[in-house]
Amino acid sequence: MSDVIRLVAVRDAPLSVGEVFDAVGDPAAGGTAVFVGTVRDHDHARAVSRLSYSAHPTVERELRAVMEKVAADFPVKALAAVHRVGDLEIGDLAVVVAASCAHRGEAFDACRRLIDDLKAQVPIWKHQTFADGGDEWVGAC
Repeated sequence: MSDVIRLVAVRDAPLSVGEVFDAVGDPAAGGTAVFVGTVRDHDHARAVSRLSYSAHPTVERELRAVMEKVAADFPVKALAAVHRVGDLEIGDLAVVVAASCAHRGEAFDACRRLIDDLKAQVPIWKHQTFADGGDEWVGAC
C-alpha cells in the first residue's frame, strides 16, 4: 500500500499544487481529485489578519497513517498530501491533497476522506489572529 503514497510532507515553505498533482500521476488513473486549502480573511464572521500553523513532531508519521487508511479503503492509484506550518498570509496555500483512481467518483471520495481525516486526526494546530485584536487556537485533532 505504501507504493501508492507518493508524497507526504509538512513544510514551512510555500506549497505547490503542481508538485502534488504531479505526484499522483499514474497511467492507470482516469480521475484525479485535488483539494487546495487556502488561508481566508475571516472565520465565524470575524476578520482574520494572520494565522500560524504548528505541528507535533510526529506529524508526518500521523499523516502517513491517515493516508494508509485511505489507501486501504479506496481503490487509489496514488495519494499525496502536503501541509504548511509557520506564519501564513491571507491567500497562502495551507494544505494540498490529491488522490488518483481509475474513475472520477472514487478519486473524489478518496480525496474528500483524505482531507477530512487529515483535519480530524493529524496533530496540526492553527493559531488565528483577528483584526479586532483577539486570537484563538484551533486544533485540527
